[in-house]
Amino acid sequence: MYPAFVLIYGFVAMFVLTSMQRNRREQRAHAPALVFAGRGLMAASATGAALLIGGAAWANFQL
Repeated sequence: MYPAFVLIYGFVAMFVLTSMQRNRREQRAHAPALVFAGRGLMAASATGAALLIGGAAWANFQL
């Protein structure tokens, strides 16, 4: 399950970043779905980071 999630996350992140870069270069507005996907990726990244930090603290300090 983990490799599939990482693969899908990578594809979506690559698509969102390249689409936003192209829109910025062409001075066009971003599509609402693209902004939604970008914010979802940001939330997933922040959640993953918080879980990894929490897991490291749990393993290190045995809370």
